[in-house]
Amino acid sequence: MIEIMREEGQTYAVELAEEMLPGSYTENWGAVVARIYSTEAMQTSVRRGFANALENVDITPLQAFFETQMGKTIVSLELSARDAMMDTAIEEHAKEQARAYERAGDDAFVLVDDFVKAGDLLEANVVGAMNSNIQFYRGLVDGGAFELSEEQILADVWEQEQETRAETRDWLYGFLILAYSPLAPGELETYTELSKTAEGAAMNAALFEGFDSMYSDISYALGFAAARAMKVEDI
Repeated sequence: MIEIMREEGQTYAVELAEEMLPGSYTENWGAVVARIYSTEAMQTSVRRGFANALENVDITPLQAFFETQMGKTIVSLELSARDAMMDTAIEEHAKEQARAYERAGDDAFVLVDDFVKAGDLLEANVVGAMNSNIQFYRGLVDGGAFELSEEQILADVWEQEQETRAETRDWLYGFLILAYSPLAPGELETYTELSKTAEGAAMNAALFEGFDSMYSDISYALGFAAARAMKVEDI
């Protein structure tokens, strides 16, 4: 998953350069981005957060589930869907399919909706996205691109909350329906029940703690690097 996230990040960094940097994408910016999206650093951050969150949790039921064929299939489908969603056409199709299923009240949407609610996944993803946005602003400010107070940063991010929530929801449901549609009848319900257990809730919390920590570090570094690149171009 981290390898896929690294590819996603590098694609985003190209878009970021085109939007924010006067010289657009350069080899120097590419080298900076490669350092920021270091697979080793990303793994270290996620593993640290994951381990800390699960320190006092009995993970035996989780291990037992993910060692079954069903558990292995779920992980494989999640990875395949995340990889596929890097293709813009596939991402847009997945989102539209999710919207169509929701309008029709299709079982595929209902089952995924139950899964999202069981793990409070939408709220956790929105919080993670907003935290990353805050860190990006802080990086821009510390790098000298803008002069904004902490209050101004928070106000600006909160002003975008509804848009962030809508975009996050659109992507999340598209991704999950794409990932879980191949599951056999009853399998997603079983996974949802696992999410409702104390161990399942702890696992979800640990995943978000690990990945949110990683994304916060990356977002700050990107903001800081972008600010420095903007200043160099100005000179």
